[in-house]
Amino acid sequence: MQLLQRKRILLGITGGIAAYKACELCRRLRDLEAEVQVVMTPAATRFITPLTLQALSGRPVRTDLLDPAAEAAMGHIELARWADLIMVAPASADFLARLAAGTADDLLTTACLATDAPIAVAPAMNQAMWRSPATRRNCATLAVDGVLLWGPGSGSQACGDEGPGRMLEPQELLQRIQALLGTPPILAGRSVVITAGPTREPLDPVRYLSNHSSGKQGFALAAAAAEAGAEVTLITGPVELTTPPGVTRVDVTTARDMLAAAESVCSGQVDIFIAVAAVADFRPASAAEQKIKKAAGQQGLELSLVENPDIVATIARRQPRPFMVAFAAETENLEANARSKLERKQVDLVVANDVSRSDIGFGSDDNVVTLVSREGSETLPSMPKTALARLLMERIGRHAKATEMPATKRHAKP
Repeated sequence: MQLLQRKRILLGITGGIAAYKACELCRRLRDLEAEVQVVMTPAATRFITPLTLQALSGRPVRTDLLDPAAEAAMGHIELARWADLIMVAPASADFLARLAAGTADDLLTTACLATDAPIAVAPAMNQAMWRSPATRRNCATLAVDGVLLWGPGSGSQACGDEGPGRMLEPQELLQRIQALLGTPPILAGRSVVITAGPTREPLDPVRYLSNHSSGKQGFALAAAAAEAGAEVTLITGPVELTTPPGVTRVDVTTARDMLAAAESVCSGQVDIFIAVAAVADFRPASAAEQKIKKAAGQQGLELSLVENPDIVATIARRQPRPFMVAFAAETENLEANARSKLERKQVDLVVANDVSRSDIGFGSDDNVVTLVSREGSETLPSMPKTALARLLMERIGRHAKATEMPATKRHAKP
């Protein structure tokens, strides 16, 4: 993941069915901490509303060339100077023609003519329009002028045709923007191990002790770590989630399985270990070979439990020691309990969340966490777990960089 902090992106949206994809692109840019100013052509407002983009960007959407509310009514100059990048997605055939001709008849084309910032366009149109000689000439002119042509892709189209002309997906556009403007990935060259999901401790062949962990936060962190350039191994308990791209997955069931997998992976080079899994603290002293039956008149059942191994503390004692991040699921005294865990398990960072709340945490798509380190604490606002994962990886990368030696020295043999 390459952050786009303080990068100013003018997101131009023109008329076309692909305009709905601009909403996702805008949201993802904001997740990466970019400043986004949306400019819509009149045709674009027929497909999606300015109010939607205002909510996603956090700024009023600009549509008028001569806006009396703009600075000195010179909004196009103001925007042209402000932008670090003008990204037009989707870019219709009409817009490409007007831009190639140097026409300045709306706010978006005028800002493009007045800017010194790079301009990137993501064409989106019917396959016949894309193949037409006029569009090909216009694109050739734009390429000579230094405009970046990103796409189009190929596939099924809203009109029922098949072929080139689809706007590139927001994720691919985001990656290209990051490559153009972003800082180097914060975890490039680092190896990261993440545990996720619940563990299951068998009571008999059909029953087990477990918890409500869905694995969503751990999987989101694995995806974010891979985006941030890391080599990621994800050790997961039983969950029904898709493995994120670029992530090596190891499936386990019990706490002892998870510890064995963690020790095996950590026998090689590991720079960061993130323990997100909700590991059972205790397991049945023995698992029955056959299903436990309820006897006639039986009023209760006593279980004998023994302590499970402490995965976090075990890995924290290893040499060389990775940068250790532990998660703490708490129902009370959130920060105090997290700080106690930080000291007891000798980890570098604890990410604590309140699982007593029904709107966040276990099973939810959103979360609120507090980061606790020896230097202090920071509470992050409520947000989707995917967005939180990206922000957490940035924070973890920053803490790790400040505390650990370069990987080549940390893993060098004495």
